[in-house]
Amino acid sequence: LFTNSFASALIPALARVPNRIGHATEYRSLLLTKSVSLPEWQNTRHEVYYYLNLVEAVGKLVGRQVVTKPLDGSLEVSEAAHQEARKFLDDCGVRRDRPLVALCPGSINSRAKRWPADRYAVLADRIINELGAACVLIGSKAELDVSLAVKSRMTQDPIVATGKTSLSQLVGLLSQVNLLITNDTGPAHIASALGRPTLVIFGPTNPLTTRPLGQSAEILRHPPDCAPCMLRDCPIDHRCMTAIGPDEVFETANQILQRSTASVLHL
Repeated sequence: LFTNSFASALIPALARVPNRIGHATEYRSLLLTKSVSLPEWQNTRHEVYYYLNLVEAVGKLVGRQVVTKPLDGSLEVSEAAHQEARKFLDDCGVRRDRPLVALCPGSINSRAKRWPADRYAVLADRIINELGAACVLIGSKAELDVSLAVKSRMTQDPIVATGKTSLSQLVGLLSQVNLLITNDTGPAHIASALGRPTLVIFGPTNPLTTRPLGQSAEILRHPPDCAPCMLRDCPIDHRCMTAIGPDEVFETANQILQRSTASVLHL
């Protein structure tokens, strides 16, 4: 059981699954047939190692040695998915000679992880006006209200793809972007795994444990004393996110785009 919640252990126990192995968290040890102690480095190494720790414990239980290979979280996209994404962008009027920047202003499991919508709006307008880029807003149907809030505060007209793509279609779409700017959300990991330049705005979460593993990801973070708190809602003034201004994000994004363009020209 990779997840740490009480419910994730209760359901298999009620279903009488004979072997239930998981980390000893949230008072759920009585629901597990084998509890694995939490590693001391839990909050200082990436979560992928936390889950590999559980895999290694399972291996010991069944008498098999688990060999940990170099981590490779890369994704490949089929030519059909590329073509479908390109057609979607063509239908939206995105010119192929312009950079394409995707923004993911929402987050499903935590409102505290959201950089303010008005700042995304300022950022998106500058990306369109000053960089000549097309801007597409992405996310799930549950995040549509956030994307619409960003659009309503803009002077330019972005493409709103939020809620209009399946997960596989989103992967195809992200394979086309020159840059993704996002909160600490799933698309950050997808774009980075695709090798696309990715800029992640971090606030209440811990980049040591949850940042994208890909080499193409960069983070922006100005943590106050209370961060990382891992809370779903900020009980005070959201200072971990409001400390990051749109000018800083724009300048960082511009530098990333210039580097990626130079790399393409060099190749």
